Amino acid sequence: AYRPRRSASGTGPSEESAMSAEEEEDAPAEAEDAIEGELDELAEGMEEAGEEAGEAGDAADGAELEGDLDDLAGEVAEQEAEEAEEALEAEDGLLAGEEGAGDEEESGEIEGLEKALAEVDGEGADLDLAEPEEEAAPEPAEEEEEADDDDDAAVIPNHLQDAVEGSLRLKRMLSQDSVPGAAAKKRKLDEPRPIIQAKVRQILQKFQSTTDVVMKFVLDQASVEELQYLLSGNFIPNKYDQRKTAPELCAQHLIQNRERKLGGGSRIDVISAFKLRWNLGLEAEKLLRGLSHKDLRHVITSYDGSASLQDVIAEASAKEVEDEDGDTVHAVPHGLGVKVMSRFNRLELIDPFADAAVFGDANLTFSLNLCKHRRDFGHVGRVIATTFEEVETLRERYQEIDQSIKTLESQHAEVYHGVDCTRIAIDPRFDGLEGKLGAVYYNFPHSGAIQGFFDSNPMVNWRHENLMRLFFRALRSFVKPGGIVKVASNSGAVGVRYSYIVGSALENEFLHVETMPFMEWHLHRYGRSYGDRRDVTRRPDAKNNQSYNAQNANADMVYCFSFDPSGDVLPKQQIRLPPPLSVLSQCKDGPFKHYPPGVNLPARTALAKQLHERFLKEVSGIHVG
Repeated sequence: AYRPRRSASGTGPSEESAMSAEEEEDAPAEAEDAIEGELDELAEGMEEAGEEAGEAGDAADGAELEGDLDDLAGEVAEQEAEEAEEALEAEDGLLAGEEGAGDEEESGEIEGLEKALAEVDGEGADLDLAEPEEEAAPEPAEEEEEADDDDDAAVIPNHLQDAVEGSLRLKRMLSQDSVPGAAAKKRKLDEPRPIIQAKVRQILQKFQSTTDVVMKFVLDQASVEELQYLLSGNFIPNKYDQRKTAPELCAQHLIQNRERKLGGGSRIDVISAFKLRWNLGLEAEKLLRGLSHKDLRHVITSYDGSASLQDVIAEASAKEVEDEDGDTVHAVPHGLGVKVMSRFNRLELIDPFADAAVFGDANLTFSLNLCKHRRDFGHVGRVIATTFEEVETLRERYQEIDQSIKTLESQHAEVYHGVDCTRIAIDPRFDGLEGKLGAVYYNFPHSGAIQGFFDSNPMVNWRHENLMRLFFRALRSFVKPGGIVKVASNSGAVGVRYSYIVGSALENEFLHVETMPFMEWHLHRYGRSYGDRRDVTRRPDAKNNQSYNAQNANADMVYCFSFDPSGDVLPKQQIRLPPPLSVLSQCKDGPFKHYPPGVNLPARTALAKQLHERFLKEVSGIHVG
């Protein structure tokens, strides 16, 4: 309420303001008029002050709302970018209202703030609320680029995705290594676990190789168990070895440790393979070696570990002999089991109605041999003969190739050129063959020699291991249950080692049935070749099997497998990672030994890029060399 002003002392009117009686009678009316005037002025002042305060407050509120909107939009954009990176599924953005109930509330709050700001300032509608979407836009673009890395992936049927996923993943990895940004991001996703990194550092210190990037590359791909094996053991690679570098010796030591679990690469008969598969003892092996063909075949096909071996043997003995005309599986039922089954594999008594495929048959002489064998046995199944090279290259190396093709086609065989056995799922010529192959052959597989490197060098050996892993994974979609796969190789090979063959087969549910000497195989007499430009001057000699003398023929083996799918979904095919450009450019052996580190750096870098481009062509199914 308004109060009259008091005197300076605050106790009442002063002496100078004393009034007469008449003046005191008129005072109430004048005072009332004065009070009303002052009240009017005060009301006008308060109204003006209120308007100014309202304008200032509205401006402050507008600024505050605008700041809140910017902050909230920034938080939304940051959250959207994080979710897109973690899930690799960027949607249209939070501001489009497609991120769930919680995100719809945030989007509604943004719209409310936008309306409030528009009421304060008519220009609120011009605010750039799409800016967070522009910041998050690279993520979906990156996703789209990743999805389109390989054009072949777009045409793969769903049921064949698994057959080629590993091959496309390897190609994508090498392709992205050429782009520094993409390579760094992808390599980061493949970094070893912290426990592996810690053990790798300890081993590098133990080997006194803390600056050796090739050694680190080898150790990064080892398992925790293998790293612990190196830490607890006494092995230290010899840095002064005249033939092999320390990283190569370390890789070889790890491979030999794995091979101890596979039973060796030399002769393994059907009983030894069965014993190794189920980890049986000597007493069980003794029982099995005394069984007849009928009983032994029943035990091998029926035993699953749920019942004792003795019970399964008793069940086999009580089973009557099955007499089926034309069924070679039940032939000679009372003969010695191990001998009959070994002969069965050597004589190539395969399914007469199913198709058979031959991969990597450079001069097609093995396919000719198989066609003759099937014709003599009265088989009606086709032979599908394939070569990795195109026919133009074959004509330069083998003068008789056109006649060989003509002979095969006259016997109703199919001849395909330029076939990569790891990518048959995206080869249209194999459409309709899913689950129809009864026999598959791949003799002496090799990924190609690289001048200056031994096949065992870790810079190039990953190619040989991945060849077998991707080959058997691709076959899963095309081999019928019970179909056989035979891979011939030298037991002492350091490129495609026997452990790569057997291990890759077991990973993909191909049972190891037997390992037999190549020279005991009924189909061993064919014109074996090198499969590269050396074949121009070195002609095949199928009669004496002397066309290829780079390895000891007595150590050549045929690794036999049978497809036994469980019906379970297998995990992604493991692959051996290729060396990145950063490692290749710091390699000290092979062709790089002519360019010491720090000397002629452009030439060393160019050589690394040249090798990297070759690797990319190879995994793309393009023949090199």
